[in-house]
Amino acid sequence: MKIKPLADNILIEGVKQEEQTKGGIILPTSSEKDRPEQGKVISVGPGKIDSSGNIIPMEIKEGQIVLFTKYGPNEIKVDGQEFLIAKQDDILAIIEK
Repeated sequence: MKIKPLADNILIEGVKQEEQTKGGIILPTSSEKDRPEQGKVISVGPGKIDSSGNIIPMEIKEGQIVLFTKYGPNEIKVDGQEFLIAKQDDILAIIEK
């Protein structure tokens, strides 16, 4: 199933981050289900419509890794897979490697 967000919505696949101590020991993610704060952009909407009816283009592109507010996005489940849908305003930064 293909999901196409509307307006300035962004479909994100959350990425859990493993924690690492200063000594290099990797700590496994806890069994608690914490919401991720970063993820991979799967799909983006066309952009927000301003008061004049013009579309303001999206700054976020498919495939980017983004950092977002922890409780800003809404959780959805499609075909057993969990995704997040966020507004462009909920995106804090693009992570570049």
